[in-house]
Amino acid sequence: MSTDKISITAISSISPLGVTLEEIWENYQNTDHRLTLQEIDKEPVWTGRLSQNLQQKITDLKESDSKYQHLDHSVLYALYTARNAVERAGWKSLERSNKNFGINIGSSRGATGLFEHFHEDYLKHNRTPSLTSPTTTLGNISSWVAHDLGTDGPEFSHSITCSTALHALLNGVAWIRSGMADKFLVGGSEAPLTPFTIAQMKALKIYASSKNSSVTERIRSYPCRALDVMKKKNSMVLGEGASLACLERGILPGTLGVIEGIGYATELLEHNVSISADARCFQKSMAMALENTPKEEVDVIVMHAPGTLKGDISEWNAIKKIFCNDLPFLTTNKWKIGHTFGASGMLNIEMAILMLRYQKAIQVPFYKNTAAPKNIKKVLVNAVGFGGNAVSILLAKV
Repeated sequence: MSTDKISITAISSISPLGVTLEEIWENYQNTDHRLTLQEIDKEPVWTGRLSQNLQQKITDLKESDSKYQHLDHSVLYALYTARNAVERAGWKSLERSNKNFGINIGSSRGATGLFEHFHEDYLKHNRTPSLTSPTTTLGNISSWVAHDLGTDGPEFSHSITCSTALHALLNGVAWIRSGMADKFLVGGSEAPLTPFTIAQMKALKIYASSKNSSVTERIRSYPCRALDVMKKKNSMVLGEGASLACLERGILPGTLGVIEGIGYATELLEHNVSISADARCFQKSMAMALENTPKEEVDVIVMHAPGTLKGDISEWNAIKKIFCNDLPFLTTNKWKIGHTFGASGMLNIEMAILMLRYQKAIQVPFYKNTAAPKNIKKVLVNAVGFGGNAVSILLAKV
């Protein structure tokens, strides 16, 4: 076993694409999006919701333990996904004395559903239930996952907006490289499909329009035009879900992908949600991730591409600056499932791992790409949050 590398030995998610890697890959093979119209505040809104079958699985989890009945969906999504991830990695069978792996799971918005419910209750009654504070703190996610898995290792949560999950991966890499841990469970979870959260995105004027939307339009069109650099209006759509990866020291028989490079950068704030026209933060993070890798070896880039005018084009410009217009194959998944905020970066990692496994690039149906690579050996994954907190991860096939 090689000990100078850090591997992803398992990955799991819950999203509009499904749960198993086989099901998720199958859903990536068609050009249909997984977005649906949902009535929120008496108006139809495009959202990336879990299927009814997956919602029932979360309900079953919630009702399986009296302690879980008061948890927010962002926590429940993480619990469900974490169980699957550690089972796939073989960590579930570890003796209690060896269950000292670390856990770092973050979220951009946190317990949105519970928080809005408790706040509405406060406005009506001028008081809050006793569990308001303990069930809406951000640390709920990692702490409840640690409780559910019975681990003894370090656990912590954080919020770095939409790059949260990839910052968790950075933390896991740092802990393992330092020698303070050999294994880390990292990722993000998000349940943002609530009235107040949707209203915040609409206030920024970046949300996809649902005017005159119909069943026919839902089938034939793409509400979220992520990576369409020619679009004339913002088209971001929110989605829900969680995605977690198991990191381990070395290259093991079950390794799905090797972390060959990491990069991170921030921009000076000119506005609360600003990013420069050529995304200098992405230029820095990608350059850092590629420090020891020739650029021509990158076969695919999984872009952050949230579906907004400025977000998509600035990242595209940054890629052109780094790769000098000799662009690799570009792709994203937000046109299909929406933007899952803090979980989105790890869903991008999952997409990259699937392309490495099946040796097939996933095309965005309305973006004219370069020729699809015949062999996929290295994939660069991007994520960025409000204010320019960019992360780039280079994954390689074993």
